[in-house]
Amino acid sequence: MDSTMTADLDQKKVALPRYKIFMALSRTPHGVIDMATPCFAALIWLGEFPPFWVTLLGLITAFAGYTAVYALNDVIDYANDRMKLAQEFSKPSGLDIDGIWIRHPLAQGILPYRNGVYWVVAWASIAIIGAWLLNPVCLVIFIAGCILETLYCKMLKISHYRVLVSGTVKTLGAVAAVYAVDLSPSPVFVVILFLFLYVWEIGGQNIPNDWSDVHEDKQIGARTVPVKLGIHRSAVLILGCILVTLLLNVWVFKFSRAVYDPVYLVAALGAGVYLLLIPALRLITTKSDEDAMRLFNRGSYYPLALMAIVLIRIIF
Repeated sequence: MDSTMTADLDQKKVALPRYKIFMALSRTPHGVIDMATPCFAALIWLGEFPPFWVTLLGLITAFAGYTAVYALNDVIDYANDRMKLAQEFSKPSGLDIDGIWIRHPLAQGILPYRNGVYWVVAWASIAIIGAWLLNPVCLVIFIAGCILETLYCKMLKISHYRVLVSGTVKTLGAVAAVYAVDLSPSPVFVVILFLFLYVWEIGGQNIPNDWSDVHEDKQIGARTVPVKLGIHRSAVLILGCILVTLLLNVWVFKFSRAVYDPVYLVAALGAGVYLLLIPALRLITTKSDEDAMRLFNRGSYYPLALMAIVLIRIIF
């Protein structure tokens, strides 16, 4: 790294409170937004609020789970992140929602590696206890998510098919949320919900995020979808996944236990068009790193928008 970058890192070490460094490790701002996904899944299935204790325990468990898994990514990917740091940063400053405070504090040496491991273990322990109390099925799903997240990181230099693992990891939290509020939900609904969030994660999150990292990934020998398939084919794949996402979104509402009037389906479709389809169409036209990251950032708010729509239906 050059002297300017080193100076910037030193400044961040001084400026950031210690708790924010740990939260940066877990990408907490993004993690909190991601918590809308399991909340949306539980609420759209029930069509009403679950009991208070389930809601409270579920929120604590979801926060602990997302905090642990996001930090686990940096713990497992420590060596690869350090290799990336040896290259120039290609992401525009302040654009990446995952790096609001600082990216990869372990790899940058801002946080000792062992502290990162302790952080993961502590939050994973809370998530394990909470998942068990909610429903043992949730515990199995959380453990599976941690194993798959580890596999996802290990596949960085092996195969671009790791994107399929990522889609599963991001979806498991929502599936667990449904089982947390209903011991025997409709298998059809669970499958549709899984597929819906699976293609959203691949097209609206994973590939756009890897796109913005493509220069560093090429230099370290990583095998991601943009590296393997190229920019044009990646853009087409993104658009295809987003179109399927919008289609499946309608069916998620249709197969819910609750009844949703057409106005809610229209609102959900509108949210998808604004947050996913429009930036995807712009990306396929410009094929720029900046527009890939804009799609990632805007697409991150899609489950939050859907949760808001469901909340409006429940409250009013």
